[in-house]
Amino acid sequence: MTDTTPLRRPADRDDPRGFAYALVTYMFWGLMPLYVALLSHIPSLEVLAHRVLWSLPLSLVALALMGKLGALVQALREPRTVMMAALASMVVTVNWGVYIYAIHIGQAMQAALGYYINPLFSILLGFLLLGERLSQLKWLAVGFAFAAVVVLAVDEGELPWLAILLMVSWGFYAYFKRSLPVGANEGFALEVLLLFPFAIAYLIFAEMQGWALFPHTGFKDFALLFGMGLCTALPLILYANGAKLLRLSTIAIMQYISPTCIFLVAVFVFGEPFGRAKAIAFPLIWVAMILYVIALVAEGRARRRGL
Repeated sequence: MTDTTPLRRPADRDDPRGFAYALVTYMFWGLMPLYVALLSHIPSLEVLAHRVLWSLPLSLVALALMGKLGALVQALREPRTVMMAALASMVVTVNWGVYIYAIHIGQAMQAALGYYINPLFSILLGFLLLGERLSQLKWLAVGFAFAAVVVLAVDEGELPWLAILLMVSWGFYAYFKRSLPVGANEGFALEVLLLFPFAIAYLIFAEMQGWALFPHTGFKDFALLFGMGLCTALPLILYANGAKLLRLSTIAIMQYISPTCIFLVAVFVFGEPFGRAKAIAFPLIWVAMILYVIALVAEGRARRRGL
């Protein structure tokens, strides 16, 4: 659930305001399974459609308050920008849908796994698609993450598909976002604007088929569905502002707050089983995480010495 690409090159030191924004954002994302679980009686696709539906007006209000509606209008006039936003919106829809489904079927731990290994998948994408060079520590981190997936696959008799889908979809979302020549807030508004007709079409179709729970339910469910839009737009706006004020290495370290919170919620709140395979796989992931962070910090220091 976390794009680590900052909006502009961060300064040599972190701003406390940026740290506060990022901390609130990552804690918010990490505890969001508690909220999504409240909607487990509503079909996952319907929850996803409402997430898009209510994200659009909230993002437009936010842009209006920031005086950036003009940038959104300008982006809509540029075919390449719209195309890249369409690609980003498609993969983020997969990510949101799989995440909601994973929580609804009691697989929050797979969601944690997917977001733990996502940064490592992103650096692998950078190597394969952008020609970025990887240090030995980063290759070692990727190896530990791969070993964790193998352990889980052998134990379950199949790959952890939900975790892999979350990892791949968010990794490509971050990759496509790099090509969007607009700010994070305008980009998010453009993405949900493109998704909006599909969300409306699905909700109308579900109502015609008799699948839709809303509007045949009470105010509580309406408030929760509306809140999905708020839970989507608000942390992204906070993150966009926090990323401007923090170094890349700081953002990279802090992003692990979210999957750690998801993992703790899965084990101690949802009571998901933590068997022998997971007791092996997750420490491997944590080692990979530590190696990745060490590599980023070392690269940051070397860059500053060069400057």
